[in-house]
Amino acid sequence: MRLLLLSWQSGALAPFLANASGGPGRRLTIGYLTDAQAAMAAAPFVAAERARVSALGHEVREISARDTEPDQLDAALGALDALYVASGSTFALLEALKTTGNDAVIVEHVRSGLPYIGTSAGSIIAGPDIAPASLMDDPADGPLLRDTRGLALVDTTIVPHADGRLPPYPPELIDRILHTYGGDHRLQPLRDDQALLVEARGTRVIASGE
Repeated sequence: MRLLLLSWQSGALAPFLANASGGPGRRLTIGYLTDAQAAMAAAPFVAAERARVSALGHEVREISARDTEPDQLDAALGALDALYVASGSTFALLEALKTTGNDAVIVEHVRSGLPYIGTSAGSIIAGPDIAPASLMDDPADGPLLRDTRGLALVDTTIVPHADGRLPPYPPELIDRILHTYGGDHRLQPLRDDQALLVEARGTRVIASGE
């Protein structure tokens, strides 16, 4: 599997895509999963994130898992070079995947080699359980969720924005997440200029500053 789990800054994104595609210069087709942002499309960070991905010069295809049947998503993912799962509400995102059965479709493709890129919420759901995100995001955003189990593509739950520099996530909140959930969950705090890279030779935290 090849995963790049970003906190916010995307400096590691271009090199990851180049390595995943066999080298720089090739124009890729990237799926951009929007479900975490469905209720906040007008928020400035949504446009900023989309612009960063578009600026790489690849073809970007927006996907809403909530509005896509599993067989349709299976076909769509089969035509991609990478899947980007955008930031936003972790609980809305996981609900969209689980209530449609598209969580299993994504897991199958990623385990079969489709590169997976997540940012913030998109990184959190790649882990075994999103419960620690309940202090960052509102669980009420996913009212139909029956449990908080994530995609389990990695064995640790990302805690993004761990440097506490973004106003919604001050250092005291990050400390509370680590204290509240650190005993029962394996947590990986990431500063906004860091990412967790997963590849055949191992898993490690890398720089991702811009």
